[in-house]
Amino acid sequence: MYQRIDGENWRHVFIVGDLHGCLSELISELKLQHFDYHQDLVVSVGDLIDRGANSPGCLALLGSKWFKAVKGNHEAMALEALDEGEGMLWQMNGGDWYRELPEPRQHSVQQALLHCRELPLVIELHTQGKTLVIAHADYPASHYSWNQPVDEHLLVWSRDRLNKNLQGRGADIDGADEFYFGHTPLKEAGHFHNQYYIDTGAVFGNKLTMVQVQ
Repeated sequence: MYQRIDGENWRHVFIVGDLHGCLSELISELKLQHFDYHQDLVVSVGDLIDRGANSPGCLALLGSKWFKAVKGNHEAMALEALDEGEGMLWQMNGGDWYRELPEPRQHSVQQALLHCRELPLVIELHTQGKTLVIAHADYPASHYSWNQPVDEHLLVWSRDRLNKNLQGRGADIDGADEFYFGHTPLKEAGHFHNQYYIDTGAVFGNKLTMVQVQ
């Protein structure tokens, strides 16, 4: 469930919001940042697939040394559909691209999707003396600790903490310096206490948010 990354192994580290198939937008942003594919790292808050123009291309990023990701609810829906053979929920939420692929292509993409089972739900990043935690939707506890059992469904689906933050009822999460989440598209990236919400709806024509943390 948890994965650790040591920032000392990289020159620059970026955290990127929900891609949802927006591969060209990511590549454009990397060019703007003068990204070095041999020395730099991108960490994704998940939801690589669905709704956008190039879900297979975003999925293929998982094979790149310079790209890491946590599992999002869209990866979770895809895996559930493949495991149970019932993909209605996934299709209703943008998964129809998979059914529209030619059969040989569908098979190779299926193998890539199945590898999403191995994605962590939480990434702990150590950089410049700080501990950063990346999860898709929330870290559903008031205190963070390495390998602490937490509700996996809430990690990828919950909006409770964000709603409390928007209502002015939020608070810090103890145990780490900063937390980065996606899942809920906002007009602009949100910063509440020690939490950053960086899904700004790139798939809906808005800016893709990528934050440099090292």
